[in-house]
Amino acid sequence: MTSTPVRYVGHLHLRTRLVLCILSGKPVRIDGIRSNDKNPGLRDFEISFLRLLEKVTNGTVIEISYTGTSVLLKPGVIVGGSIIHECPLSRSIGYFLEPIIMLAPFSKKPLSLTLKGITTDDHDLSVDLIRTVTLPHLQPFGIEDGVELRITRRGAPPLGGGQVQFICPIVKQVKTLNFVQPGRIKRIRGIAHAVRVSPQFSNRMIDSCRSVLNRYIPDIYLYSDVYKGEDSGKSPGYALSLVAESTTSVLHCSEAVSIPGVTPEELALAAARALLTEVKNGGCIDRRHQCLVLLMMVLGSEDVGRVRMGELSSRTIQFLRDVRDFFGTSFKIVPADPSDSTNTELMMSCYGTGFINVNRSMA
Repeated sequence: MTSTPVRYVGHLHLRTRLVLCILSGKPVRIDGIRSNDKNPGLRDFEISFLRLLEKVTNGTVIEISYTGTSVLLKPGVIVGGSIIHECPLSRSIGYFLEPIIMLAPFSKKPLSLTLKGITTDDHDLSVDLIRTVTLPHLQPFGIEDGVELRITRRGAPPLGGGQVQFICPIVKQVKTLNFVQPGRIKRIRGIAHAVRVSPQFSNRMIDSCRSVLNRYIPDIYLYSDVYKGEDSGKSPGYALSLVAESTTSVLHCSEAVSIPGVTPEELALAAARALLTEVKNGGCIDRRHQCLVLLMMVLGSEDVGRVRMGELSSRTIQFLRDVRDFFGTSFKIVPADPSDSTNTELMMSCYGTGFINVNRSMA
């Protein structure tokens, strides 16, 4: 069964490559990880992610070179179960949760994962957006009953102290996606939270955000989320997450996180403008969730899946190349509206591999 490993160079796209490696069963070798850096090799959060993969799977062999600049991963079986993991404070919980969401439905037992660390930062998806946007993106694929993310404690950088619990059932096979109608935006929802600072900060963000979005649509509900005492983590901070939903259940999201010297009003304006930019980008899938949806399309039943997307991010373009390396699946990409030269939206279709969760049948 051991085939020659798929080889890559560099530290970029590490998480998605390891996920593809485990799902496809092909080993992967990544060399030249920051080899020219003055501090070469894997960072603490990348090593922590490898440890998390070891907990989620059984029989996975990870070999890291002496200098840490190359890693070889031979995939095992995704087992799931009840797992607790402490995330380092250099990256937020979203960094670890995003790839695990791709793996969790195909495990042997339903996954109950508790992650501790920073819940919101400016690098990765916050736990709010994962709960309100990422998990609903799994619904068209038949993964909906029992998927849940509970935010038990918030943790702002730099000291964190947050905790979330992710619960995911298992599926035998994912459904084929056919999602080509973007619809029109009908409502906007948002969560403003402030921990270990004045609760008034949430209200200031909400008022400032409304000043922009009310011109666009009247149906806006922004929720002020307040955590007290131990549940508010160890550091002060505030953030605003926004989600726009269309008539065909398309979700677009944006967020802004507190930076020293930036007022809550400026932060809310940045989040509101980012949301409008995301809506303008168009398509049926939010830009941050393109990789998740495309992966599920590749794993879908043996039928043609179609989806309409806005402009592809550079991360998604590289992901499509990696998918071809691991699964041999290529996408057909055509302009969504060939008659309109200003329209950047794309129609993407692929033939599903008919991936079946064999781990489940062994259970």
